Amino acid sequence: MIPLSVGDIATVVNGTVEGDANVMVAAPTALDGRQAEPGGLFAAFVGEHVDGHDYASQAGEAGAVAVLGSRPTPLPTVVVDDTQAALQALAIHVVGRLRNRLTVVGITGSQGKTGTKDLLAAVLASAAPTTATIGSLNNELGVPLTMLRADAATRFLVLEMGARHVGDIAALCRLAAPDIAVVLNVGHAHLGEFGSREAIARAKGELVQGLAPGGTAVLNADDPRVAAIRSLTDGAVVTFGRAEHADVRVLDLALDQFGQPSFTLRTAQASARVTLPFVGAHQALNASAAVAAGLAAGVSLDAAAASLVTASLSKWRMERRDLARGATLLNDSYNANPESCRAALDALVAIEAGRRVAVLGEMLELGDGSAAEHHALGEYAASVADVVITVGEAARAIADGAGERAVALTGNGAAVDWLRCHLAAGDVVLVKASRGARLEEVANALA
Repeated sequence: MIPLSVGDIATVVNGTVEGDANVMVAAPTALDGRQAEPGGLFAAFVGEHVDGHDYASQAGEAGAVAVLGSRPTPLPTVVVDDTQAALQALAIHVVGRLRNRLTVVGITGSQGKTGTKDLLAAVLASAAPTTATIGSLNNELGVPLTMLRADAATRFLVLEMGARHVGDIAALCRLAAPDIAVVLNVGHAHLGEFGSREAIARAKGELVQGLAPGGTAVLNADDPRVAAIRSLTDGAVVTFGRAEHADVRVLDLALDQFGQPSFTLRTAQASARVTLPFVGAHQALNASAAVAAGLAAGVSLDAAAASLVTASLSKWRMERRDLARGATLLNDSYNANPESCRAALDALVAIEAGRRVAVLGEMLELGDGSAAEHHALGEYAASVADVVITVGEAARAIADGAGERAVALTGNGAAVDWLRCHLAAGDVVLVKASRGARLEEVANALA
């Protein structure tokens, strides 16, 4: 965050000041009072059940020096009619102040956004100070929060951008038009909200349509719906993937006994060998996307490839943990859709194991085809796992698809009890579901 006084902030967002207008805000903004930082701003929202203004003192104890909200608080407060609009206006102002020395990268896709963002942040940080989305804060609040973390030292700003409706990404691009737009794939995530994969493709295309003048699109050569997005820009395009015509091509992909990928990334001019410390063949495609975006930002292939091993993936994304009694946990519980579940199962089968146990919960927001997708997932899980544990009634169709290999359990507690009783040395257990299933509780109990 660039330093601004409370009075300056009020001017930017067209608000009024209650308290000392001279107090300086020089640290990031928080929406949770417990996560406020010394010298930072606390944005207070009135929700259905909680009023953030009631937590202004908590934020102050954590170090916040001012509040952005719709009514006065015990801290110096910029009072506005609409906190969200004000937060976005402040983010636009801060990035605008930095824009002449800042490269903005936007990333979207039905799955793999966060992992690719983490890899790209490492690639770009090898070249210059980089600010990137924390976790998956990729919506109308998360994007401005990331923008407000940029400061005078930042040279690369990496923004993960999510959507549940056509128009969402276009709105995010109006906050910060990307110089580089990375589109990973068009899958089934949020299909129930969008209604069709064609609508999802239109939504992802908004990132390319929102490019700043002279911007570069970075597109998945393996996904026909993404490749078609090329028509939405007259600017430069860099492609990635396993396709022969990809500008950054994945070759010679192999997995070790822990499911960690090694591969070659090849361009027209050079190649580099990469071994990732992460589980899953799908990480190779994510890495090729990150390197392609790095090349568009001016990072060399050798530097980009070397930096990949320094990345840290966000929590609950294929986290590998050794458990008591010699079993292994793959915690991929952050979210799920048909494509990401199959990728996780493919990673499970790649690991040398005594038994492979898949613990699966509901995949949300799949629309009318939800039952069929869950049944198909069960069939696929049964083809690669020795035991398929389904958690909750909403996952019953997975059990139906898995047939004799299924163990249908009522909830997270029952899953923990079963696993504690049945896991043995050498077993590998995968935990995967949408956020609503809260299967991280199962993973945390085991770990």
